[in-house]
Amino acid sequence: MEPDLFTAAAEDRQEKDPSSSPLAVRMRPRILDEVVGQQHLLKPGSPLRRLVEGSGGPAGASSVILWGPPGTGKTTLAYVVSKATNKRFVELSAITAGVKEVRAVIESARRATGGFGKETVLFLDEIHRFSKAQQDSLLPAVENRWVTLIAATTENPYFSIISPLLSRSLLLTLEPLTDDDLRDLLRRALTDERGLGGAVTLPEDAEAHLLRIAGGDARRALTALEAAAGAALATHEAEITLETVEATVDRAAVKYDRDGDQHYDVASALIKSIRGSDVDAALHYLARMIEAGEDPRFIARRLMISASEDIGLADHTALSTAVAAAQAVAMIGFPEAALTLSHATIALALAPKSNAATLAISAAQEDVRKGLAGPVPAHLRDGHYKGAAKLGHAQGYVYPHDVQGGIAAQQYAPDAVRDRQYYTPTRHGAEARYADVVERVRERLGRTHGGADPS
Repeated sequence: MEPDLFTAAAEDRQEKDPSSSPLAVRMRPRILDEVVGQQHLLKPGSPLRRLVEGSGGPAGASSVILWGPPGTGKTTLAYVVSKATNKRFVELSAITAGVKEVRAVIESARRATGGFGKETVLFLDEIHRFSKAQQDSLLPAVENRWVTLIAATTENPYFSIISPLLSRSLLLTLEPLTDDDLRDLLRRALTDERGLGGAVTLPEDAEAHLLRIAGGDARRALTALEAAAGAALATHEAEITLETVEATVDRAAVKYDRDGDQHYDVASALIKSIRGSDVDAALHYLARMIEAGEDPRFIARRLMISASEDIGLADHTALSTAVAAAQAVAMIGFPEAALTLSHATIALALAPKSNAATLAISAAQEDVRKGLAGPVPAHLRDGHYKGAAKLGHAQGYVYPHDVQGGIAAQQYAPDAVRDRQYYTPTRHGAEARYADVVERVRERLGRTHGGADPS
């Protein structure tokens, strides 16, 4: 018997006893119009629409790769296709299937196409778990349209899927569901006969907590709702209170408004704790942001700013760590991104601190705003175009690499700020080395006196 995404036996059991299936399964959309979110993928004429509607001919539906975080609807979309299309629908999971199973499906699809004119849709979940050789085995079938492939992955396909397969498929990116999307889903589950059928109500504070818990994941939202509803009904309560939600999901409501003052207050406290080298306080605020469902990219951006603003050259690796964390977060998302953000937060909190780079650019910008600019010295101007020499441009410039020690004693700054010294390095961490260097260079350039304040 061919592997099937949703077997006839399971569907039979669900029809006879809907409560035997989890709420997330019972509320799975049956048609595209019931799908919440991902409207950018469901427009008329889109690949998924055409696949469901059975558009054929020379411009028939293409194979697609669905890329998105968990709980955004990859399996749901495959299910809708399986219910709506009259094509053969076969499901494999890369966790359990190998080349043998793939080849068996392809051969069966070829026979069905040649013998009965029946097209096959192959849903392959977790395709990123397939090796290169396993993915290679799909190429002939996709290229010759023996199967229409719907592949799902939570990992960046440019890193986890071979280029030939990518080039033969359409890559469709699923976005995390918004709070409005999940709110619609929860309210539908509360009233729909397939769901809770109006047996309980959900006040606003409990709903808001479920949205925070979900973090854009529909499956997580419905699972938490089902647990809370079960607890309420077990005690003959008609309302799911915030306390019931907290108790059933073992997660306290975090007092944190992602769109309000506390969003900025907690973010500010995180950065100030890092600046103050209190690693434990920094981790506390990081945890609050994570638990409240804060966008991990927002946190990563704040860490990158902190690396330059508060650490600078005292530890020149801090910025590299923060940038690497931001890149990793963008690739993996929550929940694993919490580990990366913790890594970066600890590194920044314990790094030696210096705001010398911050003060330096602030002082330089202040001078520019005051009008202290002036023309670029003639010997520093561009001398590569015809006629530049006649204007005196680049004349008298000393090439530092031709000078012993690599420092040419010539004027670089405009006259208006010739003796200004914006950068005042500290003796903290690695910046002590820069302090020695800048002192030696300024002495060689004849700029041992001066400062940011002309007075």
